Amino acid sequence: MALRVQSLAELEVLCNHLYEGTDLAQRMQAEKVVLELIDSPGCLSQCQLLLEQGTTSYAQLLAATCLSKLVSRASPLPVEQRIDIRNYILNYLASQPKLAPFVIQALVQVIAKITKLGWFEVLKDQLIFRDIIADVKTFLQGTVDHSVIGVMILSELTQEMNLVDYSRPSAKHRKIATSFRDTSLKDILMLACSLLKELLAKPLTLQDQRQQSLAMQLLKLVLNCLNFDFIGNSADESADDLCTVQIPTNWRTIFLEPETLDLFFDLYHSLPPMLSQLALSCLVQFASTRRSLFSNPERAKYLGNLIKGVRHILENPQGLSDPGNYHEFCRCLARLKTNYQLGELVMVKDYPQIIQLIANFTITSLQHWEFAPNSVHYLLTLWQRMVASVPFVKTAEPHLLDTYAPEITKAYIASRLECVPVVIRDGLEDPLDDTATVFQQLEQLCTVSRCEYEKTCTFLVQLFDQNAQNYQKLLHSSSRNPLEITVQEGCLAWLVYFVGAFVGGRLTYTSTEEHDAMDGELSCRVFQLISLMDAQLPQSSNEKVELAVLWFLDQFRKTYVGDQLQHNSKVYARMSEVLGITDDNHVLETFMTKVVTNLKYWGRCEPVISRTLQFLNDLSVGYSLLKKLVKIEAVKFMLQNHTSKHFPFLGISDDSSLSDLRCRTVFYTTLTRLLMVELGEDEDEFENFMLPLTVSFESVAQLFNSSFVQEEAKRMLIGLARDLRGIAFALNTKTSYTMLFDWIYPTYISVLQRAVELWYREPACTTPILKLMAEFMQNRSQRLNFDVSSPNGILLFREASKMICTYGNQILSLGTLSKDQVYPLKLKGISICYSALKSALCGNYVSFGVFKLYGDNHFDSVLQAFVKMLLSVSHSDLLQYRKLSQSYYPLLECLTQDHMSFITSLEPHVLIYILTSISEGLTAVDTIVSSSCCASLDYIVTYLFKHLAKEGKKTQRGREISQDGQRLLHFMQQNPEVLQQMMSILMNTIIFEDCRNQWSVSRPLLGLILLNEKYFSELRATLITSQPDSKREVLDQCFRNLMEGVEQNLLVKNRDRFTQNMSVFRRDMAEALRNEGASDPVTLDMMS
Repeated sequence: MALRVQSLAELEVLCNHLYEGTDLAQRMQAEKVVLELIDSPGCLSQCQLLLEQGTTSYAQLLAATCLSKLVSRASPLPVEQRIDIRNYILNYLASQPKLAPFVIQALVQVIAKITKLGWFEVLKDQLIFRDIIADVKTFLQGTVDHSVIGVMILSELTQEMNLVDYSRPSAKHRKIATSFRDTSLKDILMLACSLLKELLAKPLTLQDQRQQSLAMQLLKLVLNCLNFDFIGNSADESADDLCTVQIPTNWRTIFLEPETLDLFFDLYHSLPPMLSQLALSCLVQFASTRRSLFSNPERAKYLGNLIKGVRHILENPQGLSDPGNYHEFCRCLARLKTNYQLGELVMVKDYPQIIQLIANFTITSLQHWEFAPNSVHYLLTLWQRMVASVPFVKTAEPHLLDTYAPEITKAYIASRLECVPVVIRDGLEDPLDDTATVFQQLEQLCTVSRCEYEKTCTFLVQLFDQNAQNYQKLLHSSSRNPLEITVQEGCLAWLVYFVGAFVGGRLTYTSTEEHDAMDGELSCRVFQLISLMDAQLPQSSNEKVELAVLWFLDQFRKTYVGDQLQHNSKVYARMSEVLGITDDNHVLETFMTKVVTNLKYWGRCEPVISRTLQFLNDLSVGYSLLKKLVKIEAVKFMLQNHTSKHFPFLGISDDSSLSDLRCRTVFYTTLTRLLMVELGEDEDEFENFMLPLTVSFESVAQLFNSSFVQEEAKRMLIGLARDLRGIAFALNTKTSYTMLFDWIYPTYISVLQRAVELWYREPACTTPILKLMAEFMQNRSQRLNFDVSSPNGILLFREASKMICTYGNQILSLGTLSKDQVYPLKLKGISICYSALKSALCGNYVSFGVFKLYGDNHFDSVLQAFVKMLLSVSHSDLLQYRKLSQSYYPLLECLTQDHMSFITSLEPHVLIYILTSISEGLTAVDTIVSSSCCASLDYIVTYLFKHLAKEGKKTQRGREISQDGQRLLHFMQQNPEVLQQMMSILMNTIIFEDCRNQWSVSRPLLGLILLNEKYFSELRATLITSQPDSKREVLDQCFRNLMEGVEQNLLVKNRDRFTQNMSVFRRDMAEALRNEGASDPVTLDMMS
């Protein structure tokens, strides 16, 4: 039903609700009316009414928003209408240059979208949407306000051309962007630079808001030009330090002129901070220009000009007091080393003075740690890369890094220690809490520290000794000032992090025995500190020091423990004198003592426990280390005493959160790995190990049989489920897995079934239990291949079936859930059930035909539960939630591969749902999903094709076995568009998209073509007739080549032939469609 035409007053009320209203219901109703307005035939006239007679800026904004959505629709407006809209907006802006900035921005966006989407459209032999630069020049000849609008149009157009719209074919976007780059972008950049020169030549009246606005828009335009994705690699903006700007070769002349760089350095010095940081942003891009744009002499000259400008800024640093300017300047410095070699930098004129200026600037920046902390990363990047390049420099010129790198390291260390008392006394945010940044900066610093390592180590040893002595004095003093102790512990935490970073920075090919001895000196001090801190437990402790110690231990483990190191390493020389640690066996004993201490005394501190367990887990991964670990007393103690009495974190007290129990899985995985080393077939030892869990399960079983305390039983079960999952994960042999199965089945598994039935509404309880079942179903390393006389495989599947059916039926009783609850309460559980079912179907340890043969309904029930749960999920949710899609689609692949009789028996509406989900998944960005969809579709198509082939033979036997096939064939004849739609999607992917799983796509496509040859011919004709006459013969030949030598069967040899042909077809089609004269590529979707 068309929306009735609204009066101006009604539309303005709508705007008020939409942009200013605080009532959520009113705003949602307004949004609904706007969507109806866009779809209504009178939309354009209503927009015109708002623009010409609207009394508020919001009325004009609504009109612009509606126009933007209208011109962006998949089915475009007629060309003439789009030309009229564009010309109308241009005239409207010219006549009203003083509109609100956000209205101008929105209208300019409409022009940019129309221009981009119509870039290749021809009317009366003219590319009618490409004369935009000519239109803009008329604006530039007007007032300053008109000039600003003209520049905004170019800026928005450049940005729009660079923007990837994932709802449209990526090949089409690339084609438009490439054409724009080749025909217009250079002219736009030159125009912007010439306007900036004119602006700079005039005396700048900085108070004039309009002049400032023009300068800002021009700088944004230049920045958009330099940020353009020139080669279609869609660079990840977060990977800021790896950026190279791929400037086209025909722009060389602009970059070779020294005036270009000078212009932006002059703008930086002339403009106020808000604008000067944009000039610096442009310089960052200039500094990132690809090396291959220049010859060697040209590159040296260009680098010289850049460095000259940088030096001028460093000698006149007033502008850097602005955080925006400072940040961009740091980025600019980092880019110097990203794109130029150290050998080139040292050859620059006055290099010694420049490196001194940069070093002084870095040291000053580090000392002012509270000012723009996010910019330090770039300065450290510069020094890290320069120091890393030292071994490769071949020039005779001194690089002077051995002078300045130790100073940078010292400044960083000193600045972090100085910040501790200020942070603690003033209650500021502690930099140590942001561990991601700390680790990133330490990684950079450890490279810098290895330059003149002796100086760094001497400095750090001095500081460590001084702080450790002060700390001991404070501990033994009678007053024991808590604030002073906290400050001292904060300093020690930083020092331990530094030692860990420097030890972890050891490189095999540059390390010397002297360096290893120094690492020993540093490590000694941390091990002594560990003893000192642990002696005070549990009376006093410091979480930050503990976390730093664990990080140090992990760095030491990676560097000096394990097979990769000679046992006579110098690191142990000093440690054996002071601590009696002579080799890595002794170190492992120290590690394990520390782990047991932490697990005993830090039970209520989740960060320390989880980091300790992660460290223990990393230790237990290598077999050679495992053999050494099991001989250590502390490990034997853990294997025999893993109860809450010894390790409080295994307790279930009410004050601990349920999420804290997660770390138990890691703990038990590690313990079980250690147990497995010498377990063999010793069932008694396994029973002893499981004894604490047996006691807990018996307690829960008793609680279930009485009128029990729910909360206590629930917490015990969650803990048990997490423990068992850890154990099951580590049992990778048939013998050990069978011991676990015999332990849990049937008594304890029924307790888990009961829990799922009772607490299905509580994901904190059901998720661990379902994940445990999913882990049980995993046939990792063939561990589930039970003996031929054993029914265990079938018994296990029956239990899984019961649990999935119970959970599925109960969860559907919850009814409709809100958007924020649907995933945690329902979809997460469904995804785990699907994952468990997929493991069972693919595990190869159950013969599913047995169930039907003996009248057992467990297999049918679980498949029906799968369908019920699936139909309760919308198609959009299937693809929106990654974990759900990554469990559903591989499960569907298993079902179509081995259980087609189930698929064919489904009701038509269920089959439609499943096929639609495959169709939508074919274009998913996630290759796991799209590949599974291709495989599922291939199995369905192959099944249908084989059925038709058998039908053709008309044998008595063929007719008897084809009831399932007949059902599917009848369904497909009733709904021919389903497979046709999928064929058009796959053809579209092959021809126009960036197809990353070409082999997977080719497999179902052959079957689809053989089943739908008529439709394939129609698709082919549609594409060919949409192209100019000059191309039609070439495209026709491409299609002929695609089917050349392909026979009417789906044998492997024939499929491989088609896959090879398709690879050539894709390349040839891309070549044929790439040329400039090609008309707008159509999508091959005749269903739309």
